[in-house]
Amino acid sequence: MAEIHFLNVCNGDCSIIRHNSDRITMIDICNGRTASERSMSAALRSLLGEAKSGLESLRLGGDYGMRDKPTDPIAYLQRLGIGSVFRFILSHPDMDHMDGFKALCDEIGVANFWDSGVRKPKPEFGGNGYREHDWSQYVAVRDGHTSTKVVTPGAGSRFQFANQGDNDSEGGDYLSVVAPSPQLVIAANQDGDVNDGSYVVVYRSAGGRIIFPGDAHDDTWDYVLAHHRDLVANCAVLIAPHHGRKSGRSYGFLDTLRPGLTLFGCAASEHLAYDAWRTRGLQYITNNQAGNVILLPKAEGVDVYVENLDFARTFTSGNTAVTRHGCYFIGQVVNPKQVA
Repeated sequence: MAEIHFLNVCNGDCSIIRHNSDRITMIDICNGRTASERSMSAALRSLLGEAKSGLESLRLGGDYGMRDKPTDPIAYLQRLGIGSVFRFILSHPDMDHMDGFKALCDEIGVANFWDSGVRKPKPEFGGNGYREHDWSQYVAVRDGHTSTKVVTPGAGSRFQFANQGDNDSEGGDYLSVVAPSPQLVIAANQDGDVNDGSYVVVYRSAGGRIIFPGDAHDDTWDYVLAHHRDLVANCAVLIAPHHGRKSGRSYGFLDTLRPGLTLFGCAASEHLAYDAWRTRGLQYITNNQAGNVILLPKAEGVDVYVENLDFARTFTSGNTAVTRHGCYFIGQVVNPKQVA
């Protein structure tokens, strides 16, 4: 059975798909550390004491404090027994989407790297928590100086393993790219707005479509709705673009996507675009509430599991018996195809 893991990684993004083929897709990384860095971090936490979880709130909208307990994606992969990543999709070259990329390549290994063609100048380092060696590793991989194979799919691409099976049949790992287009890449490289060059990837799961949009902004959504509306309309799950931050964007795309559930990243509440979902009556969960989230697609819908037991108890009124990889079942997003 396929699994999707949406990780709680501070202010960045990281999603992992274990496909029915047993191939592993990883979309972005943040908070990734080497084994020695993890050991140092564990020792520091032991010395200072674990961060308070903030679980005093019993309201779904309360502060559950899971932002203070971020997950290291590399250690997480190792706990799942994953020894290599078949494809790493960098949605766009911002550091909060490649934080830990070198450690991932060194400790786990990446067979294929998806490069959208979006470019930006090397950022400044120092004081922001990001490491120059992650940028250097990205450039080395992107430019073909490592053993990782670089592939360059764009909107509408059809190729083996992603959305094409054997003998040119439908299948593969059911990943469809709906952005960026060549025009969006050119515009992003000219004006420096790499968000509108983000990959938008649709996983056509058994339980409904699950959309990974990176930091896609208005021009990207205009393109997607004009050219790939059928692939994104009435989706089962949406990973909130730009972690759910307001970012001065239009949220009209939600009227077409109508996600059964949206997963928000971590940011201060005042920066998250809750109202865009609330006014449309759309359900969402944040990493700060849930911690890590696991999705299990099946014919009738997508089962949802969360790391944070206190949130699970509140969400389900105490019915939290079923677990998966240490996460607790809270319900199912009904497959849109099953809705009359």
